[in-house]
Amino acid sequence: MNPKFFPARTSSNPTIYAYLDTNPQYKGLLKIGFTNFDAKRRVAQQYPTLRPGALPYKIMFEETAMRNDGSIFMDLDVHKYLRENGYFNPEGEWFKCNVADIKAAMIAIKSGQRNDDKRTETFGMRPEQQQAVDKTYAYFQEAKVEKDKIPRFLWNAKMRFGKTFASYQLALKMGWTKILVLTFKPAVRTAWEEDLNNHVDFKGWQFVAKNILTYEKSDKSKPMVCFASFQDFLGKNELGGIKEKNEWAHNIHWDCVILDEYHYGAWRDNAKDLFEVEDKKEQQYLDGGLSLYDQEQMPLITKGYLYLSGTPFRAIGSGEFIEEQIYNWTYSDEQRAKTEWKGTKNPYLSLARMVLLTYQLPAAIREIALKGEFDEFDLNIFFSAENEGVKAVFKYEDEVQKWLNLIRGEYLESSQDDLRTGTKPPMPFSDVRLLGLLSHTFWFLPTVSSCFAMKNLLAKRQNKFYHEYKVIVCAGTQAGIGAEALPPVLAQMANPLESKTITLSCGKLTTGVSVKPWTGMFMLRNTTSPETYFQAAFRVQTPWVIKNPEGDDANKEVIIKEECYVFDFAPDRALRQIQEYSCSLDVQETNPEKKVADFIKFLPVLCYDGSSMRELNPADVLDMAMSGTTATLLARRWQSALLVNVDNATLKKLMESELAMKALMSIEGFRNLNQEITTIINKSDAIKKAKKAASNKEPSKEEKKQLTEDEKKQKSLRKEIQDKLIKFSTRIPVFMYLTDYREKGLKDVITQLEPALFKKVTGLSVADFEILVSLNVFNSSKMNEAVHGFKRYEDASLSYSGISKHEIEQIGLYDTVIGVDEFKNIA
Repeated sequence: MNPKFFPARTSSNPTIYAYLDTNPQYKGLLKIGFTNFDAKRRVAQQYPTLRPGALPYKIMFEETAMRNDGSIFMDLDVHKYLRENGYFNPEGEWFKCNVADIKAAMIAIKSGQRNDDKRTETFGMRPEQQQAVDKTYAYFQEAKVEKDKIPRFLWNAKMRFGKTFASYQLALKMGWTKILVLTFKPAVRTAWEEDLNNHVDFKGWQFVAKNILTYEKSDKSKPMVCFASFQDFLGKNELGGIKEKNEWAHNIHWDCVILDEYHYGAWRDNAKDLFEVEDKKEQQYLDGGLSLYDQEQMPLITKGYLYLSGTPFRAIGSGEFIEEQIYNWTYSDEQRAKTEWKGTKNPYLSLARMVLLTYQLPAAIREIALKGEFDEFDLNIFFSAENEGVKAVFKYEDEVQKWLNLIRGEYLESSQDDLRTGTKPPMPFSDVRLLGLLSHTFWFLPTVSSCFAMKNLLAKRQNKFYHEYKVIVCAGTQAGIGAEALPPVLAQMANPLESKTITLSCGKLTTGVSVKPWTGMFMLRNTTSPETYFQAAFRVQTPWVIKNPEGDDANKEVIIKEECYVFDFAPDRALRQIQEYSCSLDVQETNPEKKVADFIKFLPVLCYDGSSMRELNPADVLDMAMSGTTATLLARRWQSALLVNVDNATLKKLMESELAMKALMSIEGFRNLNQEITTIINKSDAIKKAKKAASNKEPSKEEKKQLTEDEKKQKSLRKEIQDKLIKFSTRIPVFMYLTDYREKGLKDVITQLEPALFKKVTGLSVADFEILVSLNVFNSSKMNEAVHGFKRYEDASLSYSGISKHEIEQIGLYDTVIGVDEFKNIA
């Protein structure tokens, strides 16, 4: 066929580029040019007599010179824009500017609009961000119908989701112009500020924050984002009212209040046990924010609330948000998107896959730290230490030294086992595959003393191997509070591609910070809180990408970190955390094994049992987690406050239902609490009014005393009701033990098959039970998990005894039924 009718498409590629010359006469200048092919070839043509060696230039910028309508512009257009905006132009194409200045000029020329505030970012939303915005928008739109109800929505989104950018995009879609961002971790301010000020979509918006721009000096006619720490902004006076300096914010009709890092504020009690801190000063700092943000008690005027967290276990587990109020983006979602991406530039490619390696320490090492009824290994005891600084020493230094030998493959007993088995498990600092990847690691220890003790031990002569690593102690008051502790650590890493470091900490830098070179996290402390565990673990997943590594391609990127590792030396604890994360944060799937299977598909779990290392399947994870839990701890699950809901909304529903109150009275201990429920609700309303009034005037001593007494009584009564409901829930495993209907869901067994037995054991009739369930008194998702745990443990005990009591094809949970193969053998 005649080619003149079908000519080949032109290979022309109109491009604006900029490069710097390393010769001293060009210091501080960039040369900006145009080419119809690639910048690398064009710049090379300008240096025809190059000798072998380092290039005397570095390409800093390369971008298409074509507008969206297909028209092109030239370098002369960029030169003109820069000159008009006052950039020094000593000769020809050379300008005293930086890459951000050129990007701003390009955006202005392409869009045909001025870009006076030099916004340089133009990226759009990723699919999951768009989904989050769309789902939240739909929920808020529907909520407008209910005028008395302020909508609340939760983004359960792991780090690297891009919560700040997506939140601002939601604001644009909703038409918001006044947003208040409150955070429990002030160190995240930089992300909120940069996204608002650098992206072209948010042109005209103002960022109001301490030491940046005050509300008084802002332009009230322009949209704004006000950023503040929860501790400072909503700090209370003696009665619980507003600080005088922040009263202006309580007179504004906000479009939305956004609560960032909400896992820090999603509970009332025992918050200190969840996020341990290292010194009194830091504890005082956190105490101001570690309390539930109660939107009803805070006198803010707003159209809606948006909650943001990567680990909202308690917010989800307590039933604070129902499924319609949650958008989920977990680690599994992220890694699945990475593998299934179709297209040229995968936005998830730099997000490393995590691998969990757990090690059962040899008996000779671990026996000094066994405690309790079931001889559970305690890392806090094992790494316990005394004194600080150069005087710090481990209480069990010989055993810790053996552990150091073990992780570098030089522990004698393990070496002998390796010879017998013919296999050598991958130890962090001996396996050649790991050794080259673990140049920078984070060791999470129990106390400040143990951090210094570890540094002192690593410095000893017998640990010559570790002398190649710069050991950084990031613990104690001298290390700084919050984000202040980060710069010294980064400074000591020097050139991270060539240097080697070990960072020792007992709490600092485990949340809200990004350190690219970290590739391995050593969990060397007991942590029962999944918030603490995964906030720390995800620090090592921070992307590490080098742009333009050879200086000749401004758009070339090299991913340094493709995988990262978490090392845990208490396997049962580690697997319980895996179970908790995968089962609690996935609210859509009801089958626990499917949840675990989906999670470990993208986060492989390897377990060293003392002789060999193998990859675990979902059944292994659940079996080991359950057997490690023991019957005692399993029973505690039925004593959990998460199983019952005693918030004001639920209590009001109970009070409004005559049948519900009658059902409660049939539970032992409830007959005298009818009046108390009314008291709780009335006092709650009175306390809110008093706190609002306290914001306008200083209360008297009598008023302060009365309010304090009312609050104490309210909490006491609520706790009493909660305890009695929990007492009822602890009878449910007794009922399950007595019934033989394992193949049916518990709700069906209660309501259809064994109603008489249920009433005899618990005191509730089927009708009473169904009423309480319908009013959300019991948390069905948590009940489902508790039933699953009970039956799995029961199976294990039956098998151990050599009894096969139930030859059935399916297993019933609380409100669902799964197959036996699913229950036991999902791979």
